[in-house]
Amino acid sequence: MRSPARSLPASFGLGTLREPHATRAEGQAPPVGSPFPAERLPSRAHEPYGETRVTVRTTPDANAETEPLDVTIVGAGPCGLAVAVAAKALGLRYAILDRGCVTESLTRYPSYMTFFSTAELLEIGGVPFTIPEPKPTRRDALAYYRQVVSHHGIDVRQYEEVTAVRGEAGAFTLDTRTRDGCERRIAARAVVIATGGFGEPNRLEFEGDGPHDRVVHYYREPYPFFDQDVIVVGGGNSAVEAALDMYRNGVRVRMVHFADTLDRGVKPWVRPDIENRIAGGEIPMHWNSRVARLGPGTATVVDLEAGEEAEVANDWVLAMTGWRPDATLLTSLGVPTDPDTGIPAHDPETMETTVPGVYIAGVIAAGFNANRIFIENGREHGALIATHLTGAPR
Repeated sequence: MRSPARSLPASFGLGTLREPHATRAEGQAPPVGSPFPAERLPSRAHEPYGETRVTVRTTPDANAETEPLDVTIVGAGPCGLAVAVAAKALGLRYAILDRGCVTESLTRYPSYMTFFSTAELLEIGGVPFTIPEPKPTRRDALAYYRQVVSHHGIDVRQYEEVTAVRGEAGAFTLDTRTRDGCERRIAARAVVIATGGFGEPNRLEFEGDGPHDRVVHYYREPYPFFDQDVIVVGGGNSAVEAALDMYRNGVRVRMVHFADTLDRGVKPWVRPDIENRIAGGEIPMHWNSRVARLGPGTATVVDLEAGEEAEVANDWVLAMTGWRPDATLLTSLGVPTDPDTGIPAHDPETMETTVPGVYIAGVIAAGFNANRIFIENGREHGALIATHLTGAPR
């Protein structure tokens, strides 16, 4: 049985909700009213979804903006998908928008990458992550999260960037731009920012105006660097695995790290390999050092303790120095961010920020320290947000 239309409080300024004109499969839950405390919604988890279908698309449904959504999720990574699954389970009208594809950040991982977490810790939406090995690869994860989207019929609008968000709780407006330049406007009662931690790389600071176009921050595979001199900056997992991969594929690689030892988080099955390569001189390591200058075909490495400089042959600098989340949308909405930690002000019990109706999910909640939140704990944010929006019991 369909729920009657619900009237929102006058403060929301959105009038009375109406059923959308698009038809639904028999038994599918109809749209619901305001998700905010003035009119909490009952859980609809017991109601069937109807026919499961894939709803990934590169352009939105022509009727999608005729009625305000209960929640719009910005970012189609694993944690953003988890928010969508939870929202759908509680009968909320939602959509995910991403300027890239589903799990865009995973597509930028090295092609050989194996997760530290086991498969079950990466599961979302009750969909089993079944693989023969205990730890999934990048390829396994890319396939799995697309299976989640298909299984739950998640409404993902790929290659549609959110360029601006404004408004207040119950009456947000999102401006978007599709890949072909089409601009759209979406109304939503709540917004979830789940844009991950790959917003802006932690860039190296060089002396002078050298040829910095040879500095790269992503690493996928060694083949573009064959028979080249490459400096890998960093001492964490990304740096170590990239250095080893290139070393075994015909690249003359050396490492530069500001500390005197590798990071504690280096995978235990990788650490002996890199330590042996460094000890044997196969991968030269400059401890307590930084890349100070780049010249034509050279790089100057400075020992921070001794003050000594060494000029080495160099074609590329692979800066595995980490990334910072993009807080542009949160800042534009007035959400304060701690200048030291980069963590947006929010309630960890609900993931709502200090601006009512604006939520965060996933790695962006970790600020500058992306190692605080992974998929395995960031996936829990979806349920916190959905239950707060509806007032459903936890």
